[in-house]
Amino acid sequence: MRLPGSQADAIVVAAGASARMGGTDKLLAPIGDRPLLAHTLAALAAAPEVASIVVVTSSDRRRALEDGPWLPNGSAVTFATGGNRRQDSVRAGFDALEEAHPDPAGDRVVLVHDGARPVVPRALVAAVIEAASRHGAAIPVLSVAETLKRIDGDVVAATVDRAGLATAQTPQGIRRGLFRTALGSTEAREGTWTDEAALLEACRIAVHVVPGDPANLKVTVAADLARAAELLAGPAQSLRTGIGNDAHPFGPGEPLRLGGVSIAGAPRLYGHSDGDVVLHAVADALLGAAGLGDLGRLFPPDASTPAGADSAELLAVVVARLAEAGWRPAAVDLTVVAQRPRLGSYLDAMRASIAAILGVGPEAVSVKASTGNLDGSEGAGRSISTLAIATIEARW
Repeated sequence: MRLPGSQADAIVVAAGASARMGGTDKLLAPIGDRPLLAHTLAALAAAPEVASIVVVTSSDRRRALEDGPWLPNGSAVTFATGGNRRQDSVRAGFDALEEAHPDPAGDRVVLVHDGARPVVPRALVAAVIEAASRHGAAIPVLSVAETLKRIDGDVVAATVDRAGLATAQTPQGIRRGLFRTALGSTEAREGTWTDEAALLEACRIAVHVVPGDPANLKVTVAADLARAAELLAGPAQSLRTGIGNDAHPFGPGEPLRLGGVSIAGAPRLYGHSDGDVVLHAVADALLGAAGLGDLGRLFPPDASTPAGADSAELLAVVVARLAEAGWRPAAVDLTVVAQRPRLGSYLDAMRASIAAILGVGPEAVSVKASTGNLDGSEGAGRSISTLAIATIEARW
């Protein structure tokens, strides 16, 4: 049964012998309370675009996996027995997928993913699926940062120009019809291919590239297990919450800026920037959740911050600072207190504006308004204030 909105199915290659792990089966090695492979399957199952997963593994490992209590719920997981080479295992997984979930039109995307990559980000899975749907085939790549040397024995033979070079990651995606053709080709029968992209290249099928993710680690040696555990654990906690509060009196000029929305005919709020108390409160809540100080320290009200600065741009910088620290916005709930102007007709626009700046869906943003009930400066119509509560999540 297909999940609503699903566009893809996944083949997880988990038939390797873990030759460089010193006798440890890396796919069954525990990370927390689950084996490594369980984290890989959970990461793919968490992607709403992925409907079914075929796990291709050795016959011995298959018996240990099929009854695993940690298999993800909500996605159909089936098993296939792999072969001696990666391409043999991928072919076995593809045949199992064709039998369990036929796609005669061949329009759905097949993802092929290494079982030893347990930290694959959901956004990367979505990006590969989108690119493969559009272009036919896609892989994630990372640019080569280090200088490359060609070695002859124990001496350097030459320095290799790294321009245009990249390392390939998984998942690698291809529309099923194209994959069907490639796997049935002479090239597939007669050649040996280290990844799916190499086979597609041999079949003259263009492969699109999308940016990979350095966190998408492939566990190869024993030390990689500890690194994978760190990445899966994220920072000290995976969710944090912060509170932000800001208030500004009305000043001269117009328009009023609230939540990134201009309200013509209403006086603007006094401040060094554009006075957008809504975005200022959101920024302070995010910074507080991440332990990164406050907006005033990041953008002091002096010559270092341009007068009249667009608060949407300031908030975008805050979001970037969070990303550098390993966090991203998850949800925001805020209340604007203002006797004037009436804000009911602007709340949806504010919600959409804030969601766009934060890079979240509108459903993750709540904007409410209160008149202040004639209490205080806001209730008297002399100022506007905002209280914001923000939740952030670890970027893994």
